[in-house]
Amino acid sequence: MAFAQLALQSVEFAHPGMTAPLFSELTVQFPSGWTGIVGPNGAGKTTLLRVVTGELTPQSGAVTSRGLTLYVAQRTDDAPEMFEDFIWAPDATVLKARLHVSEDWPERWSTLSHGERKRAQIAVALWREPAVLALDEPSNHIDADARRLLLQALQEFPGVGLLVSHDRALLDELCTHCLIIDPPDAVLRPGGVTKAMEQQETEEDAARHTNEVMRRTETRLQAEAQRRRVIADQKSSAARGSKSKKIPAHDHDGRAMRNLAKMSGKDAYAGKMVAQMNQKAGKIAKERSELTVKKRYETGIWVDGASFMPRDFLLRLPEGSMPLGGGRQLHFPDLEIGGTSRIALTGANGLGKSTLIRHLLTHLQVPAEKLVTVPQEISAGDSRALLESIKRLPNEELGRVMITVSRLGSRPARLLESALPSPGEVRKLLLALGIVRGPHLIVMDEPTNHMDLPGIVCLEEALVDCPCALLLVSHDETFLEKITEIEWHLVRDDSGDTRLQIHK
Repeated sequence: MAFAQLALQSVEFAHPGMTAPLFSELTVQFPSGWTGIVGPNGAGKTTLLRVVTGELTPQSGAVTSRGLTLYVAQRTDDAPEMFEDFIWAPDATVLKARLHVSEDWPERWSTLSHGERKRAQIAVALWREPAVLALDEPSNHIDADARRLLLQALQEFPGVGLLVSHDRALLDELCTHCLIIDPPDAVLRPGGVTKAMEQQETEEDAARHTNEVMRRTETRLQAEAQRRRVIADQKSSAARGSKSKKIPAHDHDGRAMRNLAKMSGKDAYAGKMVAQMNQKAGKIAKERSELTVKKRYETGIWVDGASFMPRDFLLRLPEGSMPLGGGRQLHFPDLEIGGTSRIALTGANGLGKSTLIRHLLTHLQVPAEKLVTVPQEISAGDSRALLESIKRLPNEELGRVMITVSRLGSRPARLLESALPSPGEVRKLLLALGIVRGPHLIVMDEPTNHMDLPGIVCLEEALVDCPCALLLVSHDETFLEKITEIEWHLVRDDSGDTRLQIHK
C-alpha cells in the first residue's frame, strides 16, 4: 500500500442549481486511521467522499492525496469493479473467508441480499489496498455476525479511512476523529461520534447562552436610552420655555439665570448619556451578529389522520411456503396483521426477509393510498422520479410533506433544490408522503439504513406513537424493542430451508 495522505485546502462545492454551497473554504488534513463524517441527510457527506476520491471536482480549492483512493457507495445496485478478479485472486482467499464471500456471487449478483452485496463491495475495496478508503454506510443491511466481521476487517486497515454511517456504535468503535458537517461549515473534532457530538452540543449551548445574555443586555440599554431620551426631550422643552420668559427685575442675585444654566447643562448631559448607551447597544448588536448560533428545528412527527382498525385485519394468509431460489423454500404458519399490529421481521441475511415482504404485499387488504412502503433500496432513477412527483404536489400537501421531512432532520429548501436526493432523504420523503395521507399500514425494510442519527431518533418517536399497523424489517434490535410487540423470526433448518417462527 502506498503512503497515505489526504488534505483539503479551501475547498468549495455546490451541485448545479444550488443557491448556496454545501461547503465553503473547507480546509482539513485527515490523519491516518478512521475519521467519521457526520451530519444530517442532505448535508453533503456523500458529496464530500466523492470530492475527496476524485469522482466530483470542486468549484474551488484543492484536494491533495497520495496513492490509490477508493469510494464505496451506499447503493448496491451493481457489482463492484474488479469483482471477478478478486474472486479468483490467490491473495484474496483470507478476505473472502473473513467476510464470507462465495465464488459464485458474481454470477448470481441479482439474487444476493443487500447485506451480501455490501460485504462484497467492502471485501473488493480492502483487497485493492487503497491509501484512502471512503466508505458510505458500510453497515447497511448486514446482520450482527456480518457486522462483527466487518469491524474486525476495518480495524486492520492501515491507511486514511473516511466513514459515513448512521451506526453510532461503529463510529465510536472505529473512529479517532469526526468531521461534523453543517453546511456551509465543517469542523474536525477528536474522538468517536459520541464525544464529538457532546463537544459540539456544549459549544452550541454556550453560544446560545452568550447570545441570550447579550440580547437581554442590548434590550436593557436600548430601553434605558429611550427612557433618558424622553427625559432629555422634556427638559429641553422646559429649557426652551424658560428662555422665552423674561428674567424678573427683582432677581438681583441671578437665581433664575443660574437655574436656566443648570437645566441646560443637565439637558446636554442627558443627551450625552443617550448617545453612549446607543453606542454600547450598537457594539453588542455587532458582536451578536458575529456570534454563530445554530438554529434548532422542531422534531417529532404527529401522524395525523391515521386510522385505527382494531376489529379488521389487513392480512390473513394461511400456512404455506414460497421459493427462495437455489431450490430452497421459505415455510410460514398462518399469518395475520391486525389494524394496530406492531410486527418485527427478523433473521440473518439471505434467509428471505425481503422476499417474504414482497409476497405479503400482494395479499394485503389495504387501499393503495393507505399503504406506506419503504424498501431497503431505491434506485437513483426512482429517487429522481419521486422527488419530481413531490415537487408537483398541490401547495398545501407539499407543505405538509416538507414539514414532516423537516421534523425528520432534513432541510426542505436544500432537498427541493437537489436533482438526486440522498438515500436517507428518499426514505424520509416516502415516509412523509405516506404519513400526511393517513396510513393504515407502514411497511419499512431496514428503516434505519441511510438515515442520519437525528433522523433515527425522530423516526423512533414517530413510530412509537403511530396509531396504525407496523411491519418493520431490521437488524437493529434496540430500535425494534422500542416499537414492536410481535416478532416474526426467520431461521434456517437442517435441510437449508427457511422457517418463520412467531414470538409474542
